[in-house]
Amino acid sequence: MELDELRINKSVCFWERKMMNNYEISEVKVLNTEHLSDLLWESTSEGFRHIQRFVHEYNTGINVFNLEGEALFECRMHHRIIGICGLNQDPNIGEGTGRVRRLYILPEFRRYGVGREMINAVIKRAGQSFEKLVLYTDNPVASRFYVTLGFEEVKNDDKVTHCLVLK
Repeated sequence: MELDELRINKSVCFWERKMMNNYEISEVKVLNTEHLSDLLWESTSEGFRHIQRFVHEYNTGINVFNLEGEALFECRMHHRIIGICGLNQDPNIGEGTGRVRRLYILPEFRRYGVGREMINAVIKRAGQSFEKLVLYTDNPVASRFYVTLGFEEVKNDDKVTHCLVLK
């Protein structure tokens, strides 16, 4: 690689990192699911159905993240939603347990720390109300991601694959 190419590549990488710092993660109380069209289309094209289920459950009132301790987070970059993640009371385990729900980051924004920061926001919020946080994933890449964040794998449970003790 020539020196000029190396300088250009370093500049592009710096610019990409700088641009990726221009996102904002916030807790939302009311979500207009029409703003999730990019997430819905991309997740469906990847073969994931969880964002489609999220939109359906949110629009029908089945799950609007409004029970005690629950929260919904979005990540925006320049007014565009690039990621979503929720926190629910776990319906299977009982009191004291929160559940990570419906994490999805648009593919072009992955590997820049957006998902990590979204989960950290969920963990911080969960720590206010729950003793532990659980989730289910059948995706090996997601499984490794959660382990890097301190979640432990759970074996022989059809509703929980990962757990993080908060208190």
